[in-house]
Amino acid sequence: MFASLWTPSSMDQSHNCSNHRYRHPLGSPVSRRYSNTKRNRWNRCVDHCGGPLEETLISYLTDDIKPYNILILFITLAYMAITLDITGILQAAAYWVSNKGGSHTRKLFFYFYVMLTLISMLLGNDPVILSGTAFLVYYTAAVKLEPLPWLMSEFAAANTSSMVLFVGNPTNVVICEGFLVNNAAFTAYTILPFLACSVSCFFALFVQFRSKKHLPSKIPKTTRLDPHKVLRDPIGAWVGSVVLGSCLIVIIIVSFFKVDVWKISLPFAGAKLIFDLAWDHYRFTTRELDPEKNHPHSHPNDSVDKDELQSEITITNGELHAPGPSPTASTDLTQNGTTDGPLVSFQRYSKKKWDVFANHFPTLATALPRLPFALIPFAFSQFILIEGLSHQGWIEVFSGWLAKATHGGQMHPTIWLIGVLGVLLCNLAGTNIGATILLTKIVRAVPNFPKDSMRAAAIALAVASNIGAVSFVFSASLAGLLWHNILRQKDITHIGQWKFAFWNLLPLATMTSFGLAVVSAEMAVLYRR
Repeated sequence: MFASLWTPSSMDQSHNCSNHRYRHPLGSPVSRRYSNTKRNRWNRCVDHCGGPLEETLISYLTDDIKPYNILILFITLAYMAITLDITGILQAAAYWVSNKGGSHTRKLFFYFYVMLTLISMLLGNDPVILSGTAFLVYYTAAVKLEPLPWLMSEFAAANTSSMVLFVGNPTNVVICEGFLVNNAAFTAYTILPFLACSVSCFFALFVQFRSKKHLPSKIPKTTRLDPHKVLRDPIGAWVGSVVLGSCLIVIIIVSFFKVDVWKISLPFAGAKLIFDLAWDHYRFTTRELDPEKNHPHSHPNDSVDKDELQSEITITNGELHAPGPSPTASTDLTQNGTTDGPLVSFQRYSKKKWDVFANHFPTLATALPRLPFALIPFAFSQFILIEGLSHQGWIEVFSGWLAKATHGGQMHPTIWLIGVLGVLLCNLAGTNIGATILLTKIVRAVPNFPKDSMRAAAIALAVASNIGAVSFVFSASLAGLLWHNILRQKDITHIGQWKFAFWNLLPLATMTSFGLAVVSAEMAVLYRR
């Protein structure tokens, strides 16, 4: 597969293990004759693969961008945010906002946008996508509103707000480590571009959804919701808020001392895990836990089967209600004559044990399936692919193009070029994570790149990698894939790829223009250029 990229000079160098850079990465494709013997083919494979593998492993250990640092940080923070969401605090906040908005649709639209923005700033986009999407599906169905404007605004608000704190998105951590940006300084740099993006995004959303078809003047069916009924664990909510807030504060403080952030987030997540287990055990032994209410699949924000929305969702006694799974669904295996197989018996036994564990420790049982474990192999694969590009010499080629396009690294051309490329590559380079890693490597590889332009490129890339998720394809971010999957589970199938791209076009264009303009103005003031 790689033979078409090799040239004779690069083939000759491939046998020299001390030189891992190919001389002509842009050479014309040539055919390569492989030896007739398997032994020679294997030896050549070892010659070619040994160098890149060794270089990649050494790079992981010595480079400023450490994949394990990013992944441990993100998983541990996700656990603290998700367990905080499990307490019901986010849904209680949504009920409170709904009551404040009353029957005025446009006021409520604004209130929800502000609420989701503030929560995403603190918790990141994934917990908001997980809880907010399901809630809005249920809420819009209950009050007879079209879900499209609410879901699109939720997705835009969640992803835009994640640029404020460096822990809001894995791409922010890549930028902080790759460009050696202090964690507190990152927020100072991005707060103004975030405000510009957030305000312009809301006005763009409001303009395109201004018709009464999307946002009628009054909510057709409304009632007062009780936030206290959905706050399932007030003590857990208080403890979770304190632990997460303390963790973020400590991380910002120790960033001045150049301490790896995972060394801070991991102990906090471990302490939260110990509290969750101890608190659930205490409530279980004192019979404060309701097995039906606290089972992980009974939470209204969790994923449900598609047939749950086939009947009408109602609001009674100040609470949203959606029909649950059929009580006979779990007994289908026992009535179709297939229960004698060893696989089915093992499944029934495993399910029984899991239910026992979930009833005893509902917080952990609910959080585990929602943790972004899929990020681990995905992120590592992105690092390996881009390290392969670096080994082949493509990063040096791209960095040369960047130097020419920016006239030797001039600040303002760098901001706009990196910003626009970042937004576009989110759709083409394997989500915003792949785009961020690639552009970080390219900028760092430019020889004699000015320091002020380097910092400007970092902030422009931070803006682009976050707003780039509000883009043309669901795969522009992991949050987009998660959002789309939740909508399919809720039978919201009318928001397809083309509609998603169409309704994101105006918000993305306005955010890109205003966000990068603010970055340019900010850097011009800071560096007097």
